[in-house]
Amino acid sequence: MTLDKPALRVLLWLLAAALLLAALAVAALFGAAHYYGRDLPSVASLRELQLSVPLRIYSRDGKLMGEFGSERRALLRFEDLPPRVVQAFLAAEDDRFFEHPGVDWQGLLRAALKYAATGEKSQGGSTITMQLARNVFLSSERTFTRKFKEILLALRIERELDKPQIMALYLNKIFLGERAYGVGAAALVYFGRDVGSLSLGETAVIAGLPKAPSRDNPVANPVRATERRDYVLRRMRELGYISRAEYEEAVAEPLVVQPYRPQVEVEADYVAEMVRAEMVARFGEEAYSRGLNVTTTVDASRQTAANAALRQALLEYDRRHGWRGAEAHIPAELLAQPQSPEFATALGRYAPVGGLQAAVVQAFDGNELALLTASGPLTLGDESFAWAKLDSAGLAPGDVVRIDSSGDAPRLAQIPEAQGALVALNPDDGAIEALVGGFDFFAGKFNRVTQARRQAGSGFKPFLYATAMAHGYTPASVLLDAPVVFDDPRLESTWRPENYGGDIKGPMRLREALVQSRNLVSIRLLMGIGIDTALDFIPRFGLPADRLPRDLTMALGSAVFTPLEMARGYATIANGGFVVDPYVIVEVRDSAGEIVERAQPRRACPECLLPPPVADETQPTPLPTAVADEAEAEWLPAEQAVDPAVAWLVGDMLHDVTVRGTAAKVAQLQRNDLAGKTGTTNDETDAWFNGFQRHHVAVVWVGFDQPTPLGRGEVGGRAALPAWMDYMRVALDGVPQERAPRPPGLVNVRIDRETGLLAAAGDPDAIFETVPQNAIPPAMENPQQHRDERNGLQELF
Repeated sequence: MTLDKPALRVLLWLLAAALLLAALAVAALFGAAHYYGRDLPSVASLRELQLSVPLRIYSRDGKLMGEFGSERRALLRFEDLPPRVVQAFLAAEDDRFFEHPGVDWQGLLRAALKYAATGEKSQGGSTITMQLARNVFLSSERTFTRKFKEILLALRIERELDKPQIMALYLNKIFLGERAYGVGAAALVYFGRDVGSLSLGETAVIAGLPKAPSRDNPVANPVRATERRDYVLRRMRELGYISRAEYEEAVAEPLVVQPYRPQVEVEADYVAEMVRAEMVARFGEEAYSRGLNVTTTVDASRQTAANAALRQALLEYDRRHGWRGAEAHIPAELLAQPQSPEFATALGRYAPVGGLQAAVVQAFDGNELALLTASGPLTLGDESFAWAKLDSAGLAPGDVVRIDSSGDAPRLAQIPEAQGALVALNPDDGAIEALVGGFDFFAGKFNRVTQARRQAGSGFKPFLYATAMAHGYTPASVLLDAPVVFDDPRLESTWRPENYGGDIKGPMRLREALVQSRNLVSIRLLMGIGIDTALDFIPRFGLPADRLPRDLTMALGSAVFTPLEMARGYATIANGGFVVDPYVIVEVRDSAGEIVERAQPRRACPECLLPPPVADETQPTPLPTAVADEAEAEWLPAEQAVDPAVAWLVGDMLHDVTVRGTAAKVAQLQRNDLAGKTGTTNDETDAWFNGFQRHHVAVVWVGFDQPTPLGRGEVGGRAALPAWMDYMRVALDGVPQERAPRPPGLVNVRIDRETGLLAAAGDPDAIFETVPQNAIPPAMENPQQHRDERNGLQELF
């Protein structure tokens, strides 16, 4: 067909207009590329991928206790990447990666057409190179401007880097959930293995994460993670990367997650969490990424001993109170296939708790217990479960139980319901050397050492006795152990306190009253010194004044304190009256090894209180080196809050508690330098032992998180003392025996054991007692009269 001249002229004008519009579009495109491109970062920075270095926490002897990081990474070179990993990501994200120039124009066209048809923006067309550009340089906002910048960067990246380099950077940088960046980290985080050891199904799980890593990861949503895995496997099959048999086997594979835990060298999770929280409080979120290395006061061997001691005490308590039944039950069809992945998955749901491994009952006849564990079959003889008093119907096949392998032979166990705490510190400066806040940190992060405020019971009495010693009483002072009845309007009803066991013994010297933990003597002692006097003096031991009750129940330990606060109080007795501040962080260094912070603890320093030695008067007398310059000192002198003579007297009385009193079991440790006090609250709700050697204090508490009686007879000497002894047996191994030297101002006198008065010359029953020089008891004027009066009182009781 021949066009006439007017039509030809219109066509030419239209063609010219189209060319002009095309030219303008190209110009606009290049203009936009120039405008946005000038502010885009250099691709060269991709070659220097900066890694976040996690926060690491160490014991004082350099053993790793914990690791916390905002990002987890494990860099891999392209040649180290298994081909299946690359194929899985190609199938999931960009199967034309090795063909396009960084931008998949076909995908972009599809996305544009979808937007034109529906008005919805989509992720279509984002190649691996574009994702790398976005993840490294751009935000995740879904705008056309960001998409345009993404395209420009992708093209620039493809010009400067080859395909293997881009793929390696992408697989090392991509966020894959659970703070894992890169496939190497994800393999460790989700499956606890190197990326080269992953199965095809596990590889597909990781490849399915980039679309929604926080939502679809196998820890947060196993069902969704399985769906994404199957999609990736299906795409790999369609692209010919895997065979049908491989596909079917991988789809049938159960998804078993093994969450990552740092390979710590000493278990101290409660301490690590305390330090983590402190570092975040000081440095914010940067604490997780700037490579801080924190050295703590924790001694690795003592920490390990503390873990074992507390757990053993709780397990022993649990055994004393009987079998509560199986923890769970696994269906018979799974039990019939113990080698199947499904059985392993079912058993894997029961993680170890406090070292107790899960096991499944295979058979039980009352005399022998056949079990299936993660490491294989196990058979227990009746001696291993005699404590549970099981008959042949006590356990059934499929029951899930726990095994305690901490001793010489495995034993049937159960997760204790009671809880406990153990803390040990150096009384000279407050350094925390061991701390266990419960049976298992991962079963409950509540730190009972620092957070559980519980009634102190008789463990409080030494502070009351110290108050009395500071106000004229001596260990030889005699008070009456006899019933008292109070009708105090501040109390809800008439109060009739009793000794544990209900007995009374009449007149008693204070030393004997503390050794035997006599409640009625303690009440009379508080009445004698006055409540206000006690309220004023007892906080000198570092105990919070606002928690001291303003009534006579204070004498029985009704005040509530944490185990760490009790340890601080006993440290003041052990170190001669100095108040130290418990601390756990020695120093903080950055990733370059430079010191960021260093502790400057307050230290008990008796020599700092002595007058300086006589020296050449023409020369200034220097202060001790450690405190000459407070800005650079490694420690500062602590406050002398309690008279050293008072602290020594109370410590000496507490030594007798461990020799012949309520903690006489301590003699089994065969040391003569230990002291301490048991503590038990009403209805055996709390059990304590607070004790020390001259340079080491340890406190143990046992009880239920919701105050509940532990059971008749579960006093401090039974429920808590064994853990203290097991710990001290290890903590003091190789430590020379040493008791605190007696300070000046104390003298030994011979007294009558019945009256506490100075004994008559030649009295064969007299005993020696240590008293302040200014508080020597008077002599008996009429020994026989005193004995008659004593005998009369004894008849009354």
